[in-house]
Amino acid sequence: MNKTMTSLLALGIGAAAYRIGKNNNLLSARTVRKMRRRIERAIF
Repeated sequence: MNKTMTSLLALGIGAAAYRIGKNNNLLSARTVRKMRRRIERAIF
């Protein structure tokens, strides 16, 4: 897969997870940060 495609996919997944977490109040800011770090590591 293309690097840009992967990053866009990861961003989309992250945004969706963030929205779901916000609606359900399941995700804390810390969890979101951890997810972002994982996504960044996966991309770069």
